[in-house]
Amino acid sequence: MTEHMHPGSSRKRRVSHDPSVDPITGAIAAPAANREPRFVLPARDEFARSKLEGFVARAGRRPNVLVILMDDVGWGDFGCYGGGVALGAPTPNVDRLAREGLLLTSCYSEPSCTPTRASIMTGRLPMRHGLLVPPMYGMPGGLQGEVTLPQLLSDAGYVTQAVGKWHLGENRESQPQHVGFDDFYGFLSVSDMYTEWRDPYFFPEVVYSDARTDWVKNIPFNKCFVHAARDRDLEEVEEVTIPVLSLLDDKWCSYSEDFIERMADSERPWFLYHCTRGAHFDNYPHPDFLGRSPAKHPYKDALVELDEICGRLVEALERTGQLDSTMVVISSDNGPEMETWPDSAFTPFRCAKGSTWEGGVRVPAIVSWPGMIDPGRATDGIVHLLDLFATCATLAGAADRLPADRYLDAVDQTSFFLAPADDGEVVSNRKFQHYWLTANYSALRVGEYKYMLTSITDDDTDVLNPGGFTGSVQHYAYGRLYNLYLDPKESRSYMIRKLVYIDAILAEMARHRRTFRDWPNKPTLHAQ
Repeated sequence: MTEHMHPGSSRKRRVSHDPSVDPITGAIAAPAANREPRFVLPARDEFARSKLEGFVARAGRRPNVLVILMDDVGWGDFGCYGGGVALGAPTPNVDRLAREGLLLTSCYSEPSCTPTRASIMTGRLPMRHGLLVPPMYGMPGGLQGEVTLPQLLSDAGYVTQAVGKWHLGENRESQPQHVGFDDFYGFLSVSDMYTEWRDPYFFPEVVYSDARTDWVKNIPFNKCFVHAARDRDLEEVEEVTIPVLSLLDDKWCSYSEDFIERMADSERPWFLYHCTRGAHFDNYPHPDFLGRSPAKHPYKDALVELDEICGRLVEALERTGQLDSTMVVISSDNGPEMETWPDSAFTPFRCAKGSTWEGGVRVPAIVSWPGMIDPGRATDGIVHLLDLFATCATLAGAADRLPADRYLDAVDQTSFFLAPADDGEVVSNRKFQHYWLTANYSALRVGEYKYMLTSITDDDTDVLNPGGFTGSVQHYAYGRLYNLYLDPKESRSYMIRKLVYIDAILAEMARHRRTFRDWPNKPTLHAQ
């Protein structure tokens, strides 16, 4: 038995805990036939349910959710992950949130930005929602027909706001104002598409050629950042030139600050999905941050600005009295971009963005909610960013509205976030991490072990700065087993010494594959 002070109560409650759960042998069960199995932890689930009900009773409403999703920021960039000052870019605001909340060391994304963002929106893996690759230069998206997180929350009474990078398609049906957001202020694509052809350092053959410049200008993709209200057409705000690009994160932050301030007097809870431009290549720092980092480098300057943006948004919550009623999540959409070094992020793991090696999909993630999430904790429990779909549905009181006509990969992590640690250990509700490399089923992680069937080459004989997008797909005849605690670089297969695990791993892989037979996926979007 453990004593725990319930927020808003003057007395301590004695809380029963479930027995300690082994990450490999722990029992799992699916909440429904179309749902991903999760650990069975009834006592902890009941405690979290009671804690959330207590918050709703005190506040008279459901909690707000602020998701700050950065672009290509690496696992090791923030100070709380070992970076920060040591890597020439202090991140005091993010580090403070880590001290005041829960720091996740095994949070996963998809290998690139669009698949991750679509998975957050739908609670489904890319092979189900169909967005396997980033749509480029006017390619369609694929959110039509999906049940999205903002629509789910909107139906539950939330005000929904999207700010910043979208990158889920430019077609009307996939634009944010048509998939559940009340308002959108940002751009639809990815930052280098707006600017790379304008920079003589990278594209002299375009910049110094009127014919090629005109050719790019006539390619049918949106070249402005835009504004749109729910069910309205896009309004162009400003063309994204290089000088404009350097100001976008500041402008977007101001827009989100204004939203937070407006919502202070609202009786409705809100969901703010704030996606930064930084630190996707190419980085053109805001004039106030040019050379601000100790590293005096554009990528590091961008990190310092992103940290200040996090600080500004949290300060807005504090200033308006909304911090204690808001769950704040900070993360990155994929591992670091290494093919544009040195304009790239840092990870201690193998490979980078575009791959299913740990460096491509393991991302920083911090979850903070004063009074509701115990501070100062770190955990290696497995979480996927798509778990936000089911978790936010529970926070909003909409768990009973989750779709039953399609498979949901999201695991509800409410009790993982809200319940106290079991015997000093914080156990995630997710047992398995399934890795997909576009249409290739790549690997499975359970506990500290990762079994890999398919990967991408990342040797330096192919390109100078190897990353996930430059390698070729390779299949292993017998699979490889890595112990991620002993071998985070995934350099030594351990399978011949650990055969006892293989049957259990193969059984879970077979179960996962059967879900695609029982719940057919949508047609997928491939690169053209």
